[in-house]
Amino acid sequence: MKRKWLVLMLAVMTAILLAACGTGDKKATTSSSNEGSKTNTDEGGGQFRIGMEAAYAPFNWTQQGDANSAVKIADNAEYAGGYDVQMAKKIAEGLGKELVIVKLEWDGLVPALQSNKIDAIIAGMSPTAERKKTIDFTENYYTSDFVMVIKKGSKYEKATSIQDFSGAKITSQLNTSNYTVIDQIKDVKKQTAMDSFPAMRVALEAGKIDGYVAERPEGISAEAANDKFTYVKFEKGFDTDISNTSIAVGLRKGDADLEKINEILKGISEDERQKIMEEAIHQQPAAQ
Repeated sequence: MKRKWLVLMLAVMTAILLAACGTGDKKATTSSSNEGSKTNTDEGGGQFRIGMEAAYAPFNWTQQGDANSAVKIADNAEYAGGYDVQMAKKIAEGLGKELVIVKLEWDGLVPALQSNKIDAIIAGMSPTAERKKTIDFTENYYTSDFVMVIKKGSKYEKATSIQDFSGAKITSQLNTSNYTVIDQIKDVKKQTAMDSFPAMRVALEAGKIDGYVAERPEGISAEAANDKFTYVKFEKGFDTDISNTSIAVGLRKGDADLEKINEILKGISEDERQKIMEEAIHQQPAAQ
């Protein structure tokens, strides 16, 4: 009888120990699950990867150091500066994310966005109807107009109408509305589109072209960088939609951050935007 009592007591104690161990394991698992869930659902954090050419001053450019609040380019020893970079910093801060600049060729920006290599395009890109077929855009964060960058002392310096460039050798950047509007100039000698604005400046100085179409900040920038350049602001300019002379943030279709970025942009006054642009024009490297 005593032996049976001892066996029964041992069985009860074993059951209690097993139950305690099971409860401990369950608690640990639940705690771990909750921690993982919290990490995945916290707002903010992570990276905000921005694609840009870093070759379109004063909107964006490449420089050697971090002067004037430039940001290091990913997988590169160089830094990116300019208007777009400063606007990107404000957006990243508003999203609570780390800003990462990815330097890409112009034609590679949209494919990189669509393939998730970058999270947004902040590169002086206009929200044209054609581009809206493939990506979404935020509200505009800068609006300008088209000008013609020329050499000082040329016969086009006193031009007031785009038609004053009839017979001139004119170009602009590949796959941009800047290049498309050249067709509005009667008898213009439209040249092959170029990959970048620095390339256009070289061609202009060498006399290979008579001028190139750009947004006004680029005209101001070119004039500031090279005392041989100036730009024509037209009284009778190009017939174009405002979407062609405005710039906005490009996002993937259906991006959940679209409205939040719009709210961040609304918080940046027009005066502040103009101040940032003026600073960018003043700070641009001479080589840009």
